[in-house]
Amino acid sequence: MARWAVLPLLACFLSGASSATIAPKVFIISMFSSEAAVWSGIPEFNVYAQNITVPGFSPLFPTAHCTGDGSVCLLTTGQAEINAASTISSLLHAQTFNLTYTYFLVAGIAGVSPKVATIASVTFARYAVQVALQYEIDAREMPANFATGYFPEGSTAPGQLPGVGWWDGTEVFEVNDDLRRLAFGFASTATLNDTADAQAARALYANSTSFTAGASPPSVVLCDTATSDVFWTGNLLGTAFENTTRVFTNGGAEYCTSQQEDNATLNALLRGALFGLVDFARIIVMRSGSDFDRPYPGQTVLDNLLGPTPGWNSALMNLHLAGVKVVEGIVNEWESKFARGVKASNYIGDVFGSLGGSPDFGPTTQTSA
Repeated sequence: MARWAVLPLLACFLSGASSATIAPKVFIISMFSSEAAVWSGIPEFNVYAQNITVPGFSPLFPTAHCTGDGSVCLLTTGQAEINAASTISSLLHAQTFNLTYTYFLVAGIAGVSPKVATIASVTFARYAVQVALQYEIDAREMPANFATGYFPEGSTAPGQLPGVGWWDGTEVFEVNDDLRRLAFGFASTATLNDTADAQAARALYANSTSFTAGASPPSVVLCDTATSDVFWTGNLLGTAFENTTRVFTNGGAEYCTSQQEDNATLNALLRGALFGLVDFARIIVMRSGSDFDRPYPGQTVLDNLLGPTPGWNSALMNLHLAGVKVVEGIVNEWESKFARGVKASNYIGDVFGSLGGSPDFGPTTQTSA
């Protein structure tokens, strides 16, 4: 056999991957190393039994990992929107995988609004909103009647929708709410991790009636997520982006978590769904709260951003504790329920109706920019 013909076989052998196509039941999506690490050495399954190098993955995280039978897999996108979109796009075109019937579980930590949830809580989103895709005026120079320097492209002030013809299609994604509620039910059976430090941090929010949720123990929550490459914090930006989330979804979404990847991940998956590579109805967006998105009364914004993050460890641990219930629920009920899919009773997709149906968000008419 020619030497050049041996090299691909040798590379496959060294990677620990099978040459057969892998058809995962669940693909876990993490964003950075600490999120991926929570799935290592767990008692439920060994997702590092196979290691598959995927062309186009991040140089920091070049491999996907799978259980020996290929039923559960894991990847790490790298942080922020460009990394997420690039990695997921590369996955869709990897010949190693058949993702037609795969459920995708986005499993990452996030900032959390004390108005809706608290650190170490686990949230499941129906809507992901790209809140930073807007005009921005430095707040020190904004008009006196503006509450924020952010306002939608094609609009003239905060609180408006983007102008018709200004929507790019990545601003809002809506996922399967029926699947979300099944995942919520599975995750709700978990006993979440908590620490004395996290409890002390929550107590600092008890003095504000607006932050009752933030002062409460961790729980599993149905609420929505905001995507921005910028790692922001503070009451002003928090209020601005929770309003953006509400406006962009015509009041359908309740903002609770902030992160840097989800709209990019969902956009790549939607484009794959348009060509039958994945099923967009099989996506779950799970985020656990690692830090508050705004300070407690009397704390400076800088201290909130750069100070201790007592929710960090519990948030990571709860990705596994809650997430594994979701994974096991899908795998264990595969033949009876999940193989055939979970029909969405709500609209799923983007503002353009690319997958069919009529969006319940965005303008009533849409033209190309």
